Amino acid sequence: MRLGSIDRACRLLCLALALCGMGRAALANSSSDPAQLILRDDFEAGRFAPEGGLYYKENPEQHNGSVTFQSRNVMTGHGALTLSLKPSCPPQQRRCSERAEVWETPGVLASYNQTVWYGFAMFMDDPLPQDDGRHVMAQWKREIIPGAKGDYSPFLALRLYEGHLGVTVETDMIETFPIGGAARPKGCLPGEALALNRPHVQQTRALVAIESGLTAESYPAYFDACAPGIVVTRHADLPSARKGWIDFVFRSSPGPTGNGHVEIIADGVHVATVKGHIGHSGPGLDKNQYFKFGPYRAPNPQNWSLTFDDFRRGPRCTDVIRSGQCPAE
Repeated sequence: MRLGSIDRACRLLCLALALCGMGRAALANSSSDPAQLILRDDFEAGRFAPEGGLYYKENPEQHNGSVTFQSRNVMTGHGALTLSLKPSCPPQQRRCSERAEVWETPGVLASYNQTVWYGFAMFMDDPLPQDDGRHVMAQWKREIIPGAKGDYSPFLALRLYEGHLGVTVETDMIETFPIGGAARPKGCLPGEALALNRPHVQQTRALVAIESGLTAESYPAYFDACAPGIVVTRHADLPSARKGWIDFVFRSSPGPTGNGHVEIIADGVHVATVKGHIGHSGPGLDKNQYFKFGPYRAPNPQNWSLTFDDFRRGPRCTDVIRSGQCPAE
């Protein structure tokens, strides 16, 4: 099935099925609190499962993306989901973005102050992007009130930097100390996140997980400061982007005032614990958090696709983990 090539009626039908599935998921879990829902989609049915709470959002940025339910490359079972991009932005149009993302349906969204655990398997299809452009594979954001002004980045994101996996968290701009300056002449102190201040949008981005075998110097030099307000406990590193299938587990607990908490697990290995300032509290923001996955990038002349399998969501790590141990709460 290709949403990038079927007509609008079929697109709307897919959306209706997903929204219907949202209601069935809520009924099955017998909970009035969306954060308590246990959601699953293994992409076996050739469409989004009623119990998954997922849909492909129809908007201009996604119009040229495609989503294919296929059986040629799967993590488990006999079905997986491939999301693909082809160049679609006009030349020299800086603010244009290209997306093929699957979103959570509105009715399953948890409040911004709640904890939600996510699991999904991802395969990075060839060719793997090698440039330092914006390449995002999964992201967690806060809802924005319709019509409100603001440019808020994801408070948690799985990214690709010159062919290497990285995880970032983002918050309202906090104090940082430049590496090489008087306060941090030789680098960050233990536990401090490697950060990038973005004063034009009043946000601070921190690189909190990197690929095995690499160092921070392998990542873009613009991560050039230390953020004491974002504390990272590094347990291990991420697998290589070229590994093949990787099964991820994330804890999403934003806390813009300093009580945020993120956990990162890959293939059953505990990668990192991140605590402190995570997320945003500026004007125009709404009450819920939301998750979406699939390729998202700035304009690029190359095709790019990702394959996903075994989406899971629940209020506890034990609801989504497949191997390894859950971190202590």
